[in-house]
Amino acid sequence: MCYLYTPTMTFITLPLLNGTNQRNFLTVVYSSVYSKPANMSFVDTLRQWDEAVTCVNRQDFSKALEIFLGIQEPNSKIYFDIGCLHLLDQDFDAAEKAFDCSIRKDEHLAIAFFQRGITFYKKKRYEESLADFQKTFKTLRGNQLIDYKALGLRYILYACDVLHNMALVEAELGNWEKAQEHLTKALNYKTEARFNIIDKALQSILKQKLFKLVEFQSKEMFKPNKHYVAELEKKDYLGKAKVVASVVPQDEFSGFAPLQPQVQDGPTRPKEPEVLRVLEGEPHTVLFEFIPETSDELAVVPGNIVFVLQKGADNWANVVFNERRGLVPYNYLERLEISLASNKNKVSIYLSLFSIVEVLRCLILAVILSSFISSHHFQEKQSTDNSCIVKVHFNFNFVVSVPCGSPYTMLIEKISRKLNLPSSAITLSEQSVISANTEMEELWSRASGGRVTLWCNTKEVREQPSIIHLVALHSYESSNPEDLNFQQGDKIKLLSKINQDWLEGQCNGNTGIFPASFVEEVPANGQ
Repeated sequence: MCYLYTPTMTFITLPLLNGTNQRNFLTVVYSSVYSKPANMSFVDTLRQWDEAVTCVNRQDFSKALEIFLGIQEPNSKIYFDIGCLHLLDQDFDAAEKAFDCSIRKDEHLAIAFFQRGITFYKKKRYEESLADFQKTFKTLRGNQLIDYKALGLRYILYACDVLHNMALVEAELGNWEKAQEHLTKALNYKTEARFNIIDKALQSILKQKLFKLVEFQSKEMFKPNKHYVAELEKKDYLGKAKVVASVVPQDEFSGFAPLQPQVQDGPTRPKEPEVLRVLEGEPHTVLFEFIPETSDELAVVPGNIVFVLQKGADNWANVVFNERRGLVPYNYLERLEISLASNKNKVSIYLSLFSIVEVLRCLILAVILSSFISSHHFQEKQSTDNSCIVKVHFNFNFVVSVPCGSPYTMLIEKISRKLNLPSSAITLSEQSVISANTEMEELWSRASGGRVTLWCNTKEVREQPSIIHLVALHSYESSNPEDLNFQQGDKIKLLSKINQDWLEGQCNGNTGIFPASFVEEVPANGQ
């Protein structure tokens, strides 16, 4: 018989059990000691889990463990985090029990078997450690690795690491041949990040020497789903009220309160009529007819007055016309200047004489009259001016104005400035491709009513990548066929960067990889 002491100051009499049966019984006792009746909601569990992980990030491990142990129904990930904190505190017995609970919750959690195997190794229980590492490798199901990032743990479990630790345990048990077999098998699963570890372990096995255990970084924890954590914060679905109009200057108060004090003598100046803010956007007059090709575009004709709500970077404008919204090329529009600020006194007098509806009607008539005058002025100017409107079809349509009979260089220069591209990257065409050798007189002779339509294509201008040369600071010799051997002072042509520590290059007709610390870059003007 033996006695188990629990945190509730009680002793439990246990029969003497061996192996797995004893560990399973201790797991049940551990779960009952650190668990309470199931009355904690999922939101409370999520909040405490996130708070504990935050404490771990602040290196406050004791506070984090206290919060974790306060969770009433931990899941397998939370039990795993508890075991990692016990392992950091060198409390191997408590860590073993926590990992037991994690595995009982999820029998396919390979990283929990891996951590329990490390715990058994540190307790020098090598046979149980080997069994856990074998279960870990079996759970990998022939895969090279398992990335736990999607489950909230920033760790990659490599199969070669598991085989590496299995070989170490066999070496501790004196089975050097089996240890060598595991490491040879690990060579088939090795990755770049674990290349040197397996090689060094094989060299130690040949000398019948022990090597270092591959351990999990116990400061890494399973974290709750970030989308669930974001939902824990309170949200204001109603928003805050905003003052729209008040006789009190700079009145920003909103809410439930007695009436605010009013100005005795009234406003010092006439307020801006609300009718002036009825028309949304900036008024523009349409210069050319536009026929829509999609449902998002809006049909307009010359002389229409539209109100631009937003101008996009692609040269399309979102406009309002006859209570309908749509897209129109901004090059088809001309801004319409309407001066209302200089007539504030007149507007205030009109407001006292007419109703708001009459003022709105007068304003619209004034806008229409102004647009008619500006359109008539534009047509007169266009008829007297010897210029030609060139409509260009590109990813978006736009227009440029050039004098009739202009040479190709002037036309291509205006279009290249419009597209912000070099003229060498632009190809113009009408019935055929237009270039510097094209007879421009034939093009201008086909202009109907001072207008020409062209099509524009662009080609990508690629820059030649610069070649980087390196010089060897030290000689490097390796027996691996994929490595590049060189001597001190050799010049190497850089082909690619494998990672932060390894590069790929070419030297003396050979190509391979080599350590980045053995070379340095030759300056661009270096010989």
